[in-house]
Amino acid sequence: MIRSIAFIAVCVFAGACAAQPPNKVSLTYDLSYNGIVAAELTEVLEHDGKSFSLSSEGRGVGIGALLYHGVAKRSCRGEITRAGLRPLEYRDQRGDKPVSVAKFDWARKTLTLEHDGKNETTAMVPALQDRLSFLYNFAFQSAPDLKPGRQIKVTLTDGRGLTQFEYTVAAPEMVKTPAGEFDAVHLVKQRENKDDRGTELWFARDRDYLPVRVLVIEKDGARIDQVLTRIVD
Repeated sequence: MIRSIAFIAVCVFAGACAAQPPNKVSLTYDLSYNGIVAAELTEVLEHDGKSFSLSSEGRGVGIGALLYHGVAKRSCRGEITRAGLRPLEYRDQRGDKPVSVAKFDWARKTLTLEHDGKNETTAMVPALQDRLSFLYNFAFQSAPDLKPGRQIKVTLTDGRGLTQFEYTVAAPEMVKTPAGEFDAVHLVKQRENKDDRGTELWFARDRDYLPVRVLVIEKDGARIDQVLTRIVD
């Protein structure tokens, strides 16, 4: 009994008992374009509580196989902190195009981007992440503040450049997917103007805040919808 109490006390102090996803989990999504499934996306998260790796692979299916040539691959590795994921390297390759790489040096506070034969190093900006680790960051925060109305500002890199985003936490929703129904936190990107691309994100509160849906609305109104179809852990 005494050992159990001591263990719990240590966990509370260190934040080690915060909920985290399984050590390995695979998520599969259908990616549709204006309601027609065009690709299948599989993402795999692995971690040991201290470090993590993420991989994402997308392939065209059906009519989408004619539109998506080759395989789109993204990957990320890094460290797990009490604030969430801290990426060290991100890689992004579309088909047979050269890979784009982002390298994070947290000690020197610099970010190096390698793309199109160029190598650029810049100073880090606050709340910096890559486009893949951002989607899994809430799953590793000890107590994510996702109350409706909260504003979340983040700068994301795709290995080629930096883009600033601001999301507002909307009211929670029940999201139905082929993988099941989830109690989800809903984030809505703030548009700077009417021609700006819209983005909405849903994270399952009852599945460690893993992403279950990503909706992108292009400038011309086209809808690219990524919906979870299977989850395996």
